[in-house]
Amino acid sequence: MTNNTEANTEDSGNDDLYEHYRYVADKGQQPLRVDKYLMNRVENATRNKIQKAAKDGNIHVNDAAVKQNYKVKPGDVVTVLFEHPPYENLLVPEDIPIDIVYEDDDVLVVNKEPGMVVHPGHGNYSGTLINALTFHFDNLPNNSSNRPGLVHRIDKDTSGLLVVAKTEEAMTHLSKQFFNKTTEREYVALVWGNVDEESGTVEGNIGRHPKNRLQNTVFEDDEDEERGKPAVTHFKVLERLGYVTLLSCRLETGRTHQIRVHLKHIGHTLFNDERYGGDKILKGTTFTKYKQFVDNCFKALPRQALHARTLGFVHPTTGKMKRFESQIPDDMEACLEKWRNYSKHAI
Repeated sequence: MTNNTEANTEDSGNDDLYEHYRYVADKGQQPLRVDKYLMNRVENATRNKIQKAAKDGNIHVNDAAVKQNYKVKPGDVVTVLFEHPPYENLLVPEDIPIDIVYEDDDVLVVNKEPGMVVHPGHGNYSGTLINALTFHFDNLPNNSSNRPGLVHRIDKDTSGLLVVAKTEEAMTHLSKQFFNKTTEREYVALVWGNVDEESGTVEGNIGRHPKNRLQNTVFEDDEDEERGKPAVTHFKVLERLGYVTLLSCRLETGRTHQIRVHLKHIGHTLFNDERYGGDKILKGTTFTKYKQFVDNCFKALPRQALHARTLGFVHPTTGKMKRFESQIPDDMEACLEKWRNYSKHAI
């Protein structure tokens, strides 16, 4: 397993090759062919694409080109190079409306709609929040991944609040707050099942799933203690609706898919979270009418039931705490109303 990070997509140093992916193998990495290693990590990769990259001399380990049968070892730095710049470098400003809930000279707070990708990446090179931001705002500062204005992100199908930095000073100040875990981030999540405790905390390292590279998972066994990155999620029950529960979740850390992974880990997958299996009926009866009811809920909310409701941070210039709240969006509210009615009459 690796701690992997996408490259900063800078020029690789070669006149006509650009670094697209960069991975650093863990201390516990077992010898594994580099083509298989990359197949497990590069989203949407095909075996032919990986093997062609190796044949063309575009897979490097520790800055040297390797063949596809090279065995990756602990500490190896594996990079994949291509002849064109990464698409995320070819950022095209687009006139896309943005719901701005606050703006001053240093920051803006955006209420992201569900379905909008935050930044360009594999398969999503237009229509993103970054495409919109670069159209509406000039000279946004780049973060460490060359993404203008971006301090943090939320998933495509998660709605809610994001803070964007408008100056280099704001970027540095806000990034430190996120790193030091001093920001306030609260989400509302509808999950399958009746959560036993009124409140609780989920802890466990989160990393790439060893068998499904599109998912993350929790590593908690002794032999896995060095896998993934530490993550902490606090939750409390807001509303019990029979076969589902509405939760408030507060993040200490900000790992990819953190709430989705942590809640699945404790047996309460997010409602209609396709990637993690929540788009199936996980709790309830076998009656046809119930199945039809759940299908109608899925249609009302055609995404995972997760909304970034509250965002708080210290303003980088004034030093004062700023706190913002976003209403639960219409699609999620419609789904909740269906469950409220069902739980009153059927359970």
